[in-house]
Amino acid sequence: MNSPIYLDYAATTPVAPEVVQAMLPYLTLYGLFANPASIQHSPGIAVENVIRQARSNMAQLLNCSSDDVIFTSGATEANNLAIKGIVLAHPVGKHIITSTIEHKSVLDTCKFLEAQGYIVTYVRPDNQGRLRLETILEAITEQTILVSIMHVNNETGMIQDIAQIAQALKDKPIYFHVDAAQSAGKLSINLSELPVDLLSLSAHKFYGPKGVGCLFIRNRKRQRLIPLFHGGGQEFGLRPGTLPVHQIIGMVTAFELAHTRLTEDYLHSQQLRELLNKQLTILGEVKLNGDASAALPNIVNLSFSGVSADALIIALRDQVALSSGSACNSGAIEASHVLRSMNIEGDRLYEAIRLSFGRYTRIIDIQLAATILCDTVRQLRHLALE
Repeated sequence: MNSPIYLDYAATTPVAPEVVQAMLPYLTLYGLFANPASIQHSPGIAVENVIRQARSNMAQLLNCSSDDVIFTSGATEANNLAIKGIVLAHPVGKHIITSTIEHKSVLDTCKFLEAQGYIVTYVRPDNQGRLRLETILEAITEQTILVSIMHVNNETGMIQDIAQIAQALKDKPIYFHVDAAQSAGKLSINLSELPVDLLSLSAHKFYGPKGVGCLFIRNRKRQRLIPLFHGGGQEFGLRPGTLPVHQIIGMVTAFELAHTRLTEDYLHSQQLRELLNKQLTILGEVKLNGDASAALPNIVNLSFSGVSADALIIALRDQVALSSGSACNSGAIEASHVLRSMNIEGDRLYEAIRLSFGRYTRIIDIQLAATILCDTVRQLRHLALE
């Protein structure tokens, strides 16, 4: 059986061939497989030097100090460490600001802190998914410790004006955390110009391996974060555990590759989106959720009138791999909190699907997927009328 056309790049990307090759020497007996904390012998020292260089390379690409880069298991852990680490280390303030359209790793972290007695303000976007600066500023109180806002939304691709928010918060005694999981490797991030305090990213979103990411902590030596767990002095005492050398090398290699291909990859996704939209317009009654002019081109969120998202995804399962704005928990369908925050309700909310593509998606893949999608939507609409 042929594999389905993969249009779920926002969930995870395939690992780039160059990244796989870069990782291999750090896995086998005759490579640099030693524990980087084992500095009592030369193999361990050699690997420690590799990690030091990888950290430096990652910092150069982000335009920050290498001392400010902490390796984690991904953006979920980085988000938890950033938010809990800062807030729990500063017991004076009790207020956090985030948005209703954040990733669950931010929202659930904030819910946890609420249970500990913290107050969280969840600002809402407009109907296109844009967060307004004035709404964030109006939420600030004397107790505010932290503002956490994602750069690019994982369901709609909407780009938030992180630079504008950062500038507005720069002279306030408030930390600013950015979840950059969906933007890293797709948009330029220059931390020497962007005055954010903490920034999270995940390798598997930009053609690196799963299970590795990093957290940028500006002026880490002067900040005090509470670690999430304990058991070793790795990562400056903030993230204990043996460093996965091969994964770190994979992440840095993937980020370097994404950096060199930034414009090329962006234009490719833009071309694919235009082609997809052109082919789907013949269906009629297709609604875009979000604003294409303010979104990354690799994520498209659409509602097909008269066709539920779960029925469409099931019908396409063996032909086109995509996702919906719903999350399945123990078989229960939960409406997208992102779309609901954009005041999308009723049938349109449950008809929403997300198509996402990237570097290895071909024009022919989009053409074929669009044809299959149109045929399937027509069939399901016809069945609904019977």
